[in-house]
Amino acid sequence: MSTIPLPTDDEMYQALLRSDSEYDGLFFVAVKTTGIFCRPTCTAKKPLQKNVSFFSNTADAIAAGYRACKRCRPLDVAGMTPAWLDALMEQVDVDPLRRWTNQEIRSLGVDPARVNRWFKANHGLTFLSYLRCRRLAGALAQLSVGDDPTTVAYAAGYESLSGFRDAFQKWFGTTPGQIDNGGAVLTVNRIPTPLGPMIAAADNDHLHLLEFADRRMLETQIKRLSARLKCRFLPGDNRLIEQTAREVTEYFSGSRQDFNVPICLLGTPFQQQIWELLLKIPYGETSSYERLAVAAQNPRAHRAVGRANGDNRLAIIIPCHRVVRSDGQLGGYGGGLRRKEWMLRHEFAVVRGERSNDGN
Repeated sequence: MSTIPLPTDDEMYQALLRSDSEYDGLFFVAVKTTGIFCRPTCTAKKPLQKNVSFFSNTADAIAAGYRACKRCRPLDVAGMTPAWLDALMEQVDVDPLRRWTNQEIRSLGVDPARVNRWFKANHGLTFLSYLRCRRLAGALAQLSVGDDPTTVAYAAGYESLSGFRDAFQKWFGTTPGQIDNGGAVLTVNRIPTPLGPMIAAADNDHLHLLEFADRRMLETQIKRLSARLKCRFLPGDNRLIEQTAREVTEYFSGSRQDFNVPICLLGTPFQQQIWELLLKIPYGETSSYERLAVAAQNPRAHRAVGRANGDNRLAIIIPCHRVVRSDGQLGGYGGGLRRKEWMLRHEFAVVRGERSNDGN
């Protein structure tokens, strides 16, 4: 079993003070004065540096006598739906058309204000807006295959065609009757990983986006996709996002080296050429910007190769994290250099047979 080295204590403590999500899953911090261990992103009051210890995994923190923080829940996979929300979301899946009241939410033992805070923080929408988006996404799929707008409106839970038309036009910028069968929506969902949540976006045919949720370029990537595909993004789930979640989970556990989910590469011819070359870098190995430029028959284009890497919208699947500088230094990575280092060490360890299939 491989142990991935920790950053320095000073670097980890500074990450803790910043609540830096790029370090989530890379280390855990234990507070000597409380006996509790947390994620680096925990929102609790920050302890003094002399009162903390750092661990590479939760098992070591527990073995040292520390208890898991109830606020940041370090024993859970980062980004997963919290246990206190499970009962409500199960009901939503059973009856997606149900119009929830605060009293009904409270009857499940959940505070409606807490539900809204979680949805705003993780989806950018209130709970009721999230449900409305799910209904409209389903309605769009029906309209795209030619279903009657009136029938779709009532099936989506709207009591009048005019109310459905107004809500639809607000989200999609067009009326239900003007939708053709070209498709105009990407379904978006979060995928929990040990290094923090990722955002996945897919239509019914291809995965278009997979990025760490805190990546600074995420908003730009979404705008570019929206402009290229003339689409809107709505929260929900589909079979490709479910497949992506399974394969990403298997990657982090060490049981998957190649991805099978169908992907769409939208970019300039040069970008597409570089992304295709990235797909050829074997698991557990690295290449350099210079070698990729040579392979692209443009030896002086190593900077352009770096930009194409940065424009990759399918993190991990198109393995831009396997590209390093010619001197062996990590270079850059949009998801954060510590994540890049973790994934490279993880892959090297799997190839050497030093990492168990449960990711520990």
